[in-house]
Amino acid sequence: MRNKLPSPFFNWISLIGLTIALISLFMILFLFIISFFFNRGGSYLGVVMYMILPVFLTMGAILIPVGMYLTFRRNKKKEPGQSDTWPKVDLNIVRHRNGFMVFVIGTAVFLMISAVGSYEAFHFTESVEFCGKTCHNIMIPEYTAYQNSPHAKVACVECHVGAGAGWYVKSKMSGLYQVYTSLMNIYPRPIETPIKNLRPARETCEQCHWPQKFYARQLRIERHYLADSANTEWDINLVMKIGANLSALGLQEGIHWHINPDTKIEYSTSDEKREVIPWVKYTNIKTGKSVVFKSTEGQGKGSTSEVRTMECIDCHNRPSHNYQPPTFFINNAITAGFIPKSLPNIKATAMDILGKKFSTTDSSLNFIKSEVTKYYQTNYPQIYAGNGKIVQQAISGIQNAFSQNIFPEMKVRWDVYPNNIGHLQFNGCFRCHDGKHVSPEGRVISKDCNLCHTITAQGTLKDMQTGLSNAELEFKHPADVGDSWKEMLCTECHTGLNP
Repeated sequence: MRNKLPSPFFNWISLIGLTIALISLFMILFLFIISFFFNRGGSYLGVVMYMILPVFLTMGAILIPVGMYLTFRRNKKKEPGQSDTWPKVDLNIVRHRNGFMVFVIGTAVFLMISAVGSYEAFHFTESVEFCGKTCHNIMIPEYTAYQNSPHAKVACVECHVGAGAGWYVKSKMSGLYQVYTSLMNIYPRPIETPIKNLRPARETCEQCHWPQKFYARQLRIERHYLADSANTEWDINLVMKIGANLSALGLQEGIHWHINPDTKIEYSTSDEKREVIPWVKYTNIKTGKSVVFKSTEGQGKGSTSEVRTMECIDCHNRPSHNYQPPTFFINNAITAGFIPKSLPNIKATAMDILGKKFSTTDSSLNFIKSEVTKYYQTNYPQIYAGNGKIVQQAISGIQNAFSQNIFPEMKVRWDVYPNNIGHLQFNGCFRCHDGKHVSPEGRVISKDCNLCHTITAQGTLKDMQTGLSNAELEFKHPADVGDSWKEMLCTECHTGLNP
């Protein structure tokens, strides 16, 4: 062996470097085979294969020439008459030629592996699995909600990064701080929103959602259950005025008028969550005319001094990470049959239980089981004794719905992340459309419900109120509250824990 390679190669540093490099290379190839051919592993396997082992491979490869150079320097000191400063490479000498070939082939292989590895590492760090599972405890809420969202087939980076190298670099620089907070266990619980450095929606959302081609109207059917012994079903059908009545009118009318290219809506907030909006400015881009609306309950611009131009994310602020309030996810679970509607008072019982704040997921699931069991053992012993399976089904349904929407370890619940679509549990539309934003000329941002939707049917199955074609039904509250709902905001009563 010594006759086939240059003598400086034979030193402990180079040999250790060679050993590290070969072991790392073997492990990368082995894990690649496991991952590619057997589809085993996961996000952590990718981290090891594409991010950790390549570092050791590179370090080992660097140690080889470093050891050879140090050996050459040491040998030179032992031979005072030698005048060469750098090692010579003479391809006529067999050992030099062999060493040169090993270097060339090894470098070529290393560069090829590095190119493939860098490409795979890039795609791995852009994958949903990497975003959702690497920082497992931190990202459980976001990853779970994302999997149950309309965007479950859209990669995280499509919205959070988008196309182009500039935002890719920004995201990775931001990711370094996120890694630091994770390692030091100093990340906020829950994760704070809104995200300040989020890319403009026109550069991400509108790559798929073309505003000029939105549907004009859409029928929305909602099914609720009252908190009575029969879990009475209450339905409401709404025609959502997403666009104009006639599709040819485009964005001239309807909800999405706010992002009409000929319109500019600006606003200022007085809180970090952007839930209080005391100042709104409307500008007609074609004419250049503008109108400023100020809330009668606020003075001028918000204290954050940030003037934002309204975009998709100002209303659709939870498009993929929506944590539903208990009244909604229990309604959905009953509708889907996961919670039996025939079980007396199950809606009210679930609301009483889910109003508690829990410290861990395990303790919350155990609490749900014990409280539901106790309730039906005490109040409906015949049902519990004769049909215990239906109670167990209800327990499982409540637990599963809870696990998809509430995450105690990260302190994530529906009430810490306002959802600005609608106006039931959060003010949403009513942040501006509250009837209290007035211009100096006396113009008011209307609170009229029919601006955004028309009710075509509402009520219980036995007492369903329906309207004629294009007729607008006045909202009928499930509880007898008179006309107070016309003056109040929904959020004054609805907390997410009532029907």
